[in-house]
Amino acid sequence: MMFMVSLIARPSVQAPTLLITALMGLLVMIAGAPASAELKIDITRGHAEPLAIAIVPFVGEAADAESGRNIAGVISADLESSGLFRPVDERAFIQTAASIGVRPRFSDWRAINALALVHGNVQSQPDGRLKVEFRLWDVLAEQHMTGLAYFTQPANWRRVAHIIADSIYQRITGEQGYFDTRLVYISETGPQQQRIKRLALMDQDGANHRFLSDGSALVLTPRFSPTRQEITYLSYVGGAPRVYLLNVDTNQREMVGNFPGMTFAPRFSPDGDTIVMSQSTSGSSNIYTMDLRTRQVRRLTDTTAIDTSPSYAPDGRQIVFNSDRGGAQQLYVMGGDGSNIRRISFGDSGRYATPVWSPRGDLIAFTKMDKGRFYIGVMRPDGKGERLLTESYLDEGPTWAPNGRVLIFFRQAPSDSRGRGGSTRLYSVDITGRNLREVRTPLDGSDPAWSPPSP
Repeated sequence: MMFMVSLIARPSVQAPTLLITALMGLLVMIAGAPASAELKIDITRGHAEPLAIAIVPFVGEAADAESGRNIAGVISADLESSGLFRPVDERAFIQTAASIGVRPRFSDWRAINALALVHGNVQSQPDGRLKVEFRLWDVLAEQHMTGLAYFTQPANWRRVAHIIADSIYQRITGEQGYFDTRLVYISETGPQQQRIKRLALMDQDGANHRFLSDGSALVLTPRFSPTRQEITYLSYVGGAPRVYLLNVDTNQREMVGNFPGMTFAPRFSPDGDTIVMSQSTSGSSNIYTMDLRTRQVRRLTDTTAIDTSPSYAPDGRQIVFNSDRGGAQQLYVMGGDGSNIRRISFGDSGRYATPVWSPRGDLIAFTKMDKGRFYIGVMRPDGKGERLLTESYLDEGPTWAPNGRVLIFFRQAPSDSRGRGGSTRLYSVDITGRNLREVRTPLDGSDPAWSPPSP
């Protein structure tokens, strides 16, 4: 039994919009395979040892062989970057890729301690498209776990690799993958007092990097829509702060409005139809929403304090924000209509900022400042279970992966006495506080935001 699924591939810097067709078949389990517990990584534990996985270069004729090796390389890099998988060194392989055929020699893979095996093939089609197939095997149980076939334009091979990595991740962890996603951030150059800041976009692994603005106007705090490939950001065109919407695929830009007292760029509601923002007047800052269809603005807080950095819960019923209404900068939660405001941060010391609700709804990420150090942390929506994941001279601005298991933030190094140094880079960390990694960017980077899963 088979069924067809069509996916629209996003544009990249190499190719226009392309159509990928995924052929998903019910592949028959191998008869007589020994009984064994299902291969699975429990990522809810505090620490899971990386699973040894052999990812064989995909086979193909002539030029297809290079594409096959490239695809396997991206899959390997994606899975390794999660900290949950340990790709086995190809030099240890006993069975060759060409000899695997329909069924691997599992004893060869057990001999090198591989618990999972991925192999596939690449074949150019008469119509110019590329057919990419893969299979995932449980080596100990000698069982097939999943397999798919994709038809796409050759220039879109990298996205196919990310989709395959997502399939493997989901099959083994039970959680949605996040490799077929993108990051928008602020690219920074120049001296600390005269920074040139441009909007930049890239795949989550740093590929397909491109700039979305030319640096002629200051841009700040881009935020992705949870439902569309669209961002909102703050730009000082002509010296005045204005909020814009930008479709990152079509480059269509729309001004939402002028907000002279804007203190933070807006964030989208879960349905993408409303934005929530803070605006300052007469020394105080309050939180407002705007309906993007009607442009109607509604005020949610009314205080002489500073309320800022609002972020919706994934169901849209609550908003987390930070405020100094209690004397120190702390985190508060209120209803989506501004009702029932309550404080949730009660650490022994320190100030809290930039809260962001997880797309899973189970955690709120934040920046904490205490005794001259900065931290990225998480807590439950009721304020309990606070955990600090990172610490440095300056860590700030967390953003969630779509599956709610990984955070990206930016880290600034200290400058010397002459103001030199102080580079700002992007980093990722999982919610256990492990697997801290730099996310490579061509120049300095800050204010990252993660896209929703690609359509």
